[in-house]
Amino acid sequence: MNIRKCQQHLAGGLGTVRFTAPESSFLGRTARTIHAMASAYESDGLAFCASGDLVNGLACFFYGFGWLHFGYAFGVFGPPVEAACPFMGECDALPSEYREKLEEKTRRYCRLLDTARSSVAPGPDPATSAFVFSEQVLCIAWLYARQGSVFLDSGRFEDALACFSYGHGWLDAAVTAGLYRITAERDLFTV
Repeated sequence: MNIRKCQQHLAGGLGTVRFTAPESSFLGRTARTIHAMASAYESDGLAFCASGDLVNGLACFFYGFGWLHFGYAFGVFGPPVEAACPFMGECDALPSEYREKLEEKTRRYCRLLDTARSSVAPGPDPATSAFVFSEQVLCIAWLYARQGSVFLDSGRFEDALACFSYGHGWLDAAVTAGLYRITAERDLFTV
């Protein structure tokens, strides 16, 4: 998928979000925060692309998708009207002038996601469904870290960066929703 198409899918997904909880409730406020963050990453991605920074644009769009998809899984957004999946095929290769920046950022995001995963601990009591969901989010972050590493090892840097950004978006949204205690590296999260 090319960057522009990814942005269009993200914008479409954000534009059709239905909030499931009353606005003044804890879940309603959390839903609006999640939506605002996903929207901010979409907006940042547009700004990066407009300035010619396709690497950061790509990272922003996939990070935003992580937030958006977390909102659906957390249940604060109603079922999506349209399927907005950024992983419908591999990412288009960026022009060669981006290669050095892309490789550096991808390797850095690999380390950041690994550090973020080890910097949180589930907050809910182990006997609750919230704890089970927090474990599922850690599994999702692990799966995207693993898949990103596979792409990284095979030189598919665009796909690797997409995976690392998406997985970190999920984890960041879950921290914001209160599913984790931050035990280290607080600066890796938006709370």
